[in-house]
Amino acid sequence: MAELRRLGARTIPVVSRGDEFTFAQQLSDVVAFLKLDVDVSPALSPAQLAARLDLVLATASRLIRQIPIESLGDKLPNRDRTLRVLTHHVFRISEAFLEAVDGVELTAALTVVPPTDDIQSFDAIADYGDTVRARIADWWANTPDRDCQRRMKTYYGEPRMHEVLERTTWHTAQHVRQIRMVLETRNVMPDRPLSEADLKGLPVPEKVWDD
Repeated sequence: MAELRRLGARTIPVVSRGDEFTFAQQLSDVVAFLKLDVDVSPALSPAQLAARLDLVLATASRLIRQIPIESLGDKLPNRDRTLRVLTHHVFRISEAFLEAVDGVELTAALTVVPPTDDIQSFDAIADYGDTVRARIADWWANTPDRDCQRRMKTYYGEPRMHEVLERTTWHTAQHVRQIRMVLETRNVMPDRPLSEADLKGLPVPEKVWDD
């Protein structure tokens, strides 16, 4: 913490060299900072990412409805986060993206706004997710592809919208992989979970859950 304060960094992860640092939330920033000759631009086009995000959100809604209601308050492995909070967060990531598209700065706190008091079941969370999915579809239907090259204000710099859309998609997909694991540990057969083909082109971590 002392080293982070000395550098002036407010969040982690960061990559530092001497008295200079860059936020490591985005690989393109790390590559530029270290002057590496590596292409880390999104593998999927904005249109492909929008379609993939739609698939991920639909899968999330379907799987969340399968979680036994008595698991609502269960904690996650190595995390002080309940399944109610995690499943809500799955959709909140995309909702925060839409708010950032409209000009709000995308802060870390924006994606972890807790569920409201009226969302007290997995069906209610999935219903909320269905409205977010519809809003994402409406946004994409009215967004020219060229708009995805404009910069957005985020807690890790000002990346292009294309890059933020990629991050929104893989971040959501990673949590949906975790929801599959939640179902399987409760002996519930996941209904059409994300496949390897669904994840192709997304920079998701190798592990579904960290140790």
